[in-house]
Amino acid sequence: MIAGLSGAGRSHFASNLEDLGWFVIDRLPAEIMGRVSELASATDSNWNRVAFVAKADSTEGETLAAVNELREMEENLSLVFLDCSTETLVRRYKDSRRPHPLSSFPKIEEAIEAERIMLASTRAEADLILDTSDLSVHDLRETVTRLYAKEGDRGMQISVSSFGFKHGVPRDADIQLDCRFLPNPYWVDELRDKDGLSKEVQEFVLKQPNVEIFLQDVFSLLEYLIPAYENEGKSYLSVAFGCTGGKHRSVAIAEELSQMLKENETDVSTFHRDVGR
Repeated sequence: MIAGLSGAGRSHFASNLEDLGWFVIDRLPAEIMGRVSELASATDSNWNRVAFVAKADSTEGETLAAVNELREMEENLSLVFLDCSTETLVRRYKDSRRPHPLSSFPKIEEAIEAERIMLASTRAEADLILDTSDLSVHDLRETVTRLYAKEGDRGMQISVSSFGFKHGVPRDADIQLDCRFLPNPYWVDELRDKDGLSKEVQEFVLKQPNVEIFLQDVFSLLEYLIPAYENEGKSYLSVAFGCTGGKHRSVAIAEELSQMLKENETDVSTFHRDVGR
């Protein structure tokens, strides 16, 4: 379970666990945590690592009761308490311009100290107390990875997609690449009604003389970028290939790059936005 002061980094801590493959549940009522834990512990469950994030507005008694119940059920339960100096918390709240959960106090310093007193017993029960006062989000990520990563945990997840420029460019793609420099299978009568998922269209696109160099250059770029992005704390990278309609060239190229990444043991998913239009 993850508990701690508001603003001390519970959300970042939880997100980093999710990036390692943990199933994280936030704001779950304390009274049903035990039942969820039972489901996660079942032999047919896919939830082999589960983390609960204590609600910011939960009372001391609720959190401790949930912790005690879970300790009786799970011998390997760990309670992590994220602490932080009042000075740092004040600065974080001022920078984010977000209100403290205990907004009834006239000053933010008073709200922080009131919450610190309220959570004192939970802190005393913690298996690990992590002071985030001097930790950046990158430092926190490294700490979570060091403490909870296991061999085989997934690294950065890559999304490779295709789209058609005439339907609009995807706004969420980190990298967009234009495939319209390639001959268009649309103008080949026997390929017009097929798409880039078909063997015939893929063979047509991939046999073009400049495709191999293009794909290898993109692959080499990703080999450089993926570890660099990981070092900066990025967990997802989306690469989108576009052509005129998003049906032929971009689909075939996205499929081929996805296969190259999979052969390199990269966690990759593939999506074709406009192939059915």
